[in-house]
Amino acid sequence: MDMLSEYLRAFLCGGIICLIGQLLIDKTSLTPARILVTYVVSGVVLGGLGLYKYVVEFGGAGATVPLTGFGFLLAKGVQKAVGEHGLLGALSGGVTAAAAGITASIFIGYLIALVCKPKSKS
Repeated sequence: MDMLSEYLRAFLCGGIICLIGQLLIDKTSLTPARILVTYVVSGVVLGGLGLYKYVVEFGGAGATVPLTGFGFLLAKGVQKAVGEHGLLGALSGGVTAAAAGITASIFIGYLIALVCKPKSKS
């Protein structure tokens, strides 16, 4: 597969995910927080059912970077940990799989807070 095709598929996949989010914002009374939770839960459910892997195969980073991809990562981590550690893996697998991304987010957020001057909303 050539690079241009990969970029176009990622753009298309990520764009469709963003389009759905924008439609939810414009056409429903859902708050942004509820939409974010909906995306993560959708990723977990689709990942648990084995359906989101097809979206990832098609869209690459366009499917793994959005919040649905985070939910998919949690589901994959739980599935792997349950296979290795039994039912106890259901409690630790998702967090273990996402630990690097969560740590990076916290660290980069902290660095940005040091460099910028955060202000509270008035």
